[in-house]
Amino acid sequence: MQTAFPIAPATATANRWLNGRSIYFVAYMSFCAFVIYTCMYGFRKPYTVGLYSGLYFWGISYKVCLVVAQVLGYMVSKFYGIRFIAGMDPQKRAWYIIRCIGIAWLSLLLFAVVPPPYNIICLFVNGLPLGMVFGLVFGFLEGRKTTEIMGAFLATSFIFASGLAKTVGKWLMLQFNISDWWMPFAAGAFFVLPLLLTVWMLQQAPPPTPDDMAERSVRNPMDSRQRKAFLKQFGSALLPVVMAYALFTIVRDFVEDFANELWIETGYSHNAGIFASTSTWVALLVLIVIGLFFLIRNNYRAFKLTHYLVLMGISMAMIATVLFNCHLLSPVGWMLSATSGLYLAYLPFNCLYFERMIATYKIEANFGFIMYIADAFGYLGTVLVLLVKEFVTIKYSWASFFSCLFYTAGALGIVLIVLSLHAHHKLFNTFKHKYGTE
Repeated sequence: MQTAFPIAPATATANRWLNGRSIYFVAYMSFCAFVIYTCMYGFRKPYTVGLYSGLYFWGISYKVCLVVAQVLGYMVSKFYGIRFIAGMDPQKRAWYIIRCIGIAWLSLLLFAVVPPPYNIICLFVNGLPLGMVFGLVFGFLEGRKTTEIMGAFLATSFIFASGLAKTVGKWLMLQFNISDWWMPFAAGAFFVLPLLLTVWMLQQAPPPTPDDMAERSVRNPMDSRQRKAFLKQFGSALLPVVMAYALFTIVRDFVEDFANELWIETGYSHNAGIFASTSTWVALLVLIVIGLFFLIRNNYRAFKLTHYLVLMGISMAMIATVLFNCHLLSPVGWMLSATSGLYLAYLPFNCLYFERMIATYKIEANFGFIMYIADAFGYLGTVLVLLVKEFVTIKYSWASFFSCLFYTAGALGIVLIVLSLHAHHKLFNTFKHKYGTE
């Protein structure tokens, strides 16, 4: 069905302008992807700065119920997206982005209107469409020689956008006394116009060039046969990486969803800017490090080095946590260092790892299919840990809980990434002899 939304295909003039000036193309695409995903967070994360004090449902604190509901919706979306994003028609991506975020915003209006506990379902509905947005946006970026740079901007928007969305939400509550219930919908209004503009801009992008396809392989929609063949061939090598990514997702979601409680506990209860200020520095560091992988032309070398980047990141998070617990780092220093390390371990999968994996093996696949497998199990892990945390009665501080997460994910993550590196070393040697990959 044709959409009434005025999204036109790329014009010949736009194609020539963007293709003829690679630096402008990278800046244009990076800007669009960054803004779109930042806007998506404006409909996903502001509610997390609400406390919903004194409310419980089935003996569980109301905020945890809301977080679980949204993450459940997000998780279902990721499982469905394994097939949906893998087979997405490129011409329909832009319209689906608008439709998904429109549904999410409507669910926030219902969240304000429907009384508790019935409005828990509204957060579930909110998560369902938002889980599709990353795959839709990355589809415009993948399979290009400059994918790392553009993907780095998209991925680091996770960090900046989360802080910005929560800062907007907290600012609305502190300055205008907007309630916990209406604040998420009001915060979303700040992001509507930039979203519409940048989705239209992104739709003007030309497809990958012949040079892109020669270096990174062609990225087409995958049918059921191709998906099954991929899993048969690479499933065992992907297993440890999916498990590691699930661990990193769990920690990252807790850092995002319960950062407000941690900052209150450590003395920053009236500082709305703490979210954006800390996340901005983390985003800049991660952007520079991941973007530099663009300079590595050899796909296998870049793919192998990505494992070492992940190992470095999770080690950095563990060391920062040790220093904090030894009273050698302040709470702000700890969260800056630990979250920098966490995102150096987490974000390469969202823009670098699977992109270079496909290019290394020159296989019939696309980024969205593999990424959504990892994401689906990542968010499943988040839901399970949320429920365990709520039902296992252990007294803890937020600082202790976050420390435990960093230690556990770090130790297990290191083992799993080393296993993945070993598995891919053997697999690449097999491919090199059999298929002549680079």
